[in-house]
Amino acid sequence: MARATVAALPAQFAGPAGAVVIRVEDFPPEEFMAELDLDDPFELSGLYEGVPLPEKSVMDQPTRPDTVWLFRRPILDEWVERGNVSLGDLVAHVTVHEFAHHFGWSDAEIAAIDRWWE
Repeated sequence: MARATVAALPAQFAGPAGAVVIRVEDFPPEEFMAELDLDDPFELSGLYEGVPLPEKSVMDQPTRPDTVWLFRRPILDEWVERGNVSLGDLVAHVTVHEFAHHFGWSDAEIAAIDRWWE
């Protein structure tokens, strides 16, 4: 579902998005939970790990690829709790949100145009 979402992005985004790794895990790794000061792994459905495109430099020496992480159990729980959205739409939403970070958008900028939680 996440790969289909990326493939459906407009061409100017799909190309650069193709260089990002998509990883799906049941829950966020402990290191992410600690870095974000989260106690409940169900609070995190996705995460972008990397350097946003506007901040990249040709002088950068990447140590690992930019990665969009999707966390299966939190996504599934949110899908069940909502009951008013398809699983595909929810996965697409989380995927697009995390790729927006790759393109340099902050959470506040994303929230200004995506009122998903309402």
